[in-house]
Amino acid sequence: MTTATQPTLLGDILKKFEGRNDGKYISQEFQDYGYRLAVDLNDMDHKSLYIRMAKTVPRATLESARSFVIDAPNVKNKGRLFMWKISDLKKSQSMSNKNL
Repeated sequence: MTTATQPTLLGDILKKFEGRNDGKYISQEFQDYGYRLAVDLNDMDHKSLYIRMAKTVPRATLESARSFVIDAPNVKNKGRLFMWKISDLKKSQSMSNKNL
């Protein structure tokens, strides 16, 4: 006889998410993504930049650069490497568009 598992309570799920502790609110999805990006890159001083980029830069580009930085070993400044990778991806995209 199999036993049914209890559904997870919504409150328990929400406890897993890290909240902001600076007194500000997030009301849009891109704001949440930009904030999480700043946390992942350990660059909270530039969180407004990441929020703006989450609004204007295609998500695939941001995710590609983020995964590149997260996978890179021994990085002193993750934010700088992230910005370099974004510019590199934009250059390669513009070159591929010119070749069409």
